[in-house]
Amino acid sequence: MLDIESDTSEKTDECCIFCQIAAGDDEEAEIMKKSEELVCFRDVDPAAPHHFLVVPTEHIRDGLSLHRGHAGLVKRMAQMGEAVLRDQGVTDMTNVRLGFHKPPYISVSHLHLHVLAPASQISKYMLYKFIPGTEYFITVQSTLKVIKKKDPSANNTKFLCCSLSRLSLK
Repeated sequence: MLDIESDTSEKTDECCIFCQIAAGDDEEAEIMKKSEELVCFRDVDPAAPHHFLVVPTEHIRDGLSLHRGHAGLVKRMAQMGEAVLRDQGVTDMTNVRLGFHKPPYISVSHLHLHVLAPASQISKYMLYKFIPGTEYFITVQSTLKVIKKKDPSANNTKFLCCSLSRLSLK
């Protein structure tokens, strides 16, 4: 199976809050776990008692930017999220939600995996955002099925989240 991982050197966006958190430049973020490739931190607007975000240190715009070469990355994101839940004492992995939002249902244009537990305690006011199988919330398994069909060469452009705002300021 083809497993192309992208080069992560200097692929960050200085305007992106998640790039800043991944770089350790945001002192208010509560980092739960970090590796060279990924960072997991507590969501600032939690929808459940345990609500974390796992982001790659490389700036990847969103789930639509993923291709089959990112399958390993997506799996490692899920593994880190589950590890953080275990570290927090969550033992019932059947009562967990892991997934991505896709545009236009994202507030930060940097790939981020939502990790929520217990799923049965997701706020009733935010539940609609985290229902698997909807256009709002794409599970890890569904993401992997979709990206395994996407050719990496068809996805060779990078987008920095503040590039458009820089252009509009001119």
